[in-house]
Amino acid sequence: MSRTVTRQRRAFKKTTSAPKQIRTFRSAVKFLNSLTNFERVIGPQYTSGKFGISRITRILSALDNPHRDFKTVHIAGTKGKGSTTAMLAAMVHASGHKVGMYTSPHVLDIRERIQIDGEMISELEFARAIAAVSAVTTKAKVPDPTYFEVLTAAAFKFFRDQGVELAVIETGLGGRLDATNVITPEAIGITSISIDHIHQLGSSLEEIAAEKAGVMKKGIPVICAPQRDGVKKVLRDAAAENESTMRFCNEDVDFSYRFEFSRASGKHARICLTTGTSKFEHVQVPMMGEHQAVNCSLALGLLDVLRTRGIEVDDQLAMTGLSTVELPGRMQMISEDPRILVDGAHNAASIDALMRAVGQNITYDSMVVIFGCQKDKDIDGMIRRIQVGADKVIFTTSGSPRSAEPAELAALYVEHSGKMAQVASTLDDAMQIALGAISREDVICVTGSFYLAAEAIRQHSGPAPINIEAD
Repeated sequence: MSRTVTRQRRAFKKTTSAPKQIRTFRSAVKFLNSLTNFERVIGPQYTSGKFGISRITRILSALDNPHRDFKTVHIAGTKGKGSTTAMLAAMVHASGHKVGMYTSPHVLDIRERIQIDGEMISELEFARAIAAVSAVTTKAKVPDPTYFEVLTAAAFKFFRDQGVELAVIETGLGGRLDATNVITPEAIGITSISIDHIHQLGSSLEEIAAEKAGVMKKGIPVICAPQRDGVKKVLRDAAAENESTMRFCNEDVDFSYRFEFSRASGKHARICLTTGTSKFEHVQVPMMGEHQAVNCSLALGLLDVLRTRGIEVDDQLAMTGLSTVELPGRMQMISEDPRILVDGAHNAASIDALMRAVGQNITYDSMVVIFGCQKDKDIDGMIRRIQVGADKVIFTTSGSPRSAEPAELAALYVEHSGKMAQVASTLDDAMQIALGAISREDVICVTGSFYLAAEAIRQHSGPAPINIEAD
């Protein structure tokens, strides 16, 4: 036997035995980071070869299809998926059910993505789940599994092993080719659709809506947030093709909201939603902003569908669960003196929603915005919306490999607004400039990317877990 053949066999043995090395949380994260991660790639080609469900189907088959052992709800859309997922999961859990939640991206800790009853998967269980998936991908000879596919399979396995009754699953990118699209859910939720990921999903709202509509399954009921007319037509056509009932929260469901103030809760929104089987009156939305009122209505609409699908829901307990919901990086005030607000808004529509939410909920004299985003985003759209609410803007890097150049962002801002802007090479430098420009009645808002939001949170809360991914 030649030395070359011997070396090749040793290399193959080392590769196939790699899963045995995943014994700790750190080694599990290291393994994941060795995989193709489209969250960190600029404009990956959106094809069934790179995305799609063929690889995840093989992985799950090798795991004895864990996703078939519990009920699911599938949440797709552009913005509000994470908030809607969290609100629905909290309400169902509070009604006495064991509920899993799978979301992306995470802000500080990768384990945020996989939760049961509001608790993140432990580091030990995370390592075990990733090791199990790694082992079967090698055994089943699954070619080039991606970061998101392995995480998705690990989440499904963990949910089955822990005896989850229902899992609320958020899509990663799009819907039609997303790895989560292997499930056959009890209900489907479509959040607000806006321009994002144009290199993968299309440059028009209708093209993007068609990709999101790819999660629809034959006969499965769909609840939708309010949408523009062209998007509504695409979604209605897809629902008709799948023989699915579809209801829009602002048309087919009796839904209204209002803003109010109380000593106990401060400024907040309350919503009313009535269907043929449920009546929710004056429900307090747990997070700030008009957009969260819409997300809450979608969660309540899905809760109503679950009730018709045999899942018992206690309205009073559900409202108690709803009141506990909070998410990192969403209108999060990380400091009161000085006031520093962090939000992971990363497309034009979410920046617009953020600016409106700040105006509705926070009293201030002047707002300094620290902004950094990814270079493959709708930068023009975000820049135009920043200038509506910002009195001063400081551009910096988003802290990711895909970060747009701050100087280029500033030049674009000056071109659009005619106002001056400042540039800082790091968030720390930007924060020092901002702190020197504000008074006690002012507010600093850090936004444009979940990367940037995470960095701001870390700076004000000490060391964070070891992994952060893209938006």
